[in-house]
Amino acid sequence: MTDLLSAVPGLGLFGAACLAFTEEILPVPPSHVLLLFLGMTRAPDPAALGALLAVTALASTAGCLFWYALGGWLGPARADALVGRFGRYIFLRHETYLCFSCAYRRNHMRASLLAQFVPTVRNYLPIAAGALRLPALPFALTTLLGPMLWNAGFLLAGYAMREDLHNLPAVAFRIMAIVLALEVAFLIALRSRWHRTGPATG
Repeated sequence: MTDLLSAVPGLGLFGAACLAFTEEILPVPPSHVLLLFLGMTRAPDPAALGALLAVTALASTAGCLFWYALGGWLGPARADALVGRFGRYIFLRHETYLCFSCAYRRNHMRASLLAQFVPTVRNYLPIAAGALRLPALPFALTTLLGPMLWNAGFLLAGYAMREDLHNLPAVAFRIMAIVLALEVAFLIALRSRWHRTGPATG
């Protein structure tokens, strides 16, 4: 993976897009690391940063549409069975998958957006959207907004640290620790809300 990352500068925006798409299919390295790295090494000025944000957001959305198409091919029953059997191997709990599936039924645009801010969920929840046959265009547009916001934060953080590469391990660790804490708090808040509203919404 280190060799792959080191090769990206020579591939320009195309290489950044390929990495962003690949991360959406298989999140190794995590998007935190990938986007920080891209922000530090591929954005010498604000114009380049804007272009980098555009191509990575589009590539992430393309990855989500890949899982959306797979979910549409599987259908609800087979998608649910697949996540129930293999979800634990990719850190996607079956309970979380079912909660977001219910959220998709209630308000699919809001669920599509929120899913992009939950680790692992952001990669694989489009399976549920496809299985439930959510309208493709609203799903794609809402999903695009999620990576735009998600990617912007990490790319900007990396861009801000581009002159301080010698302190990268310590700085990146602190940023990822803070972001992980925020993500966990966000997921706990979502679970709490689902538990409160679940019985009422049936």
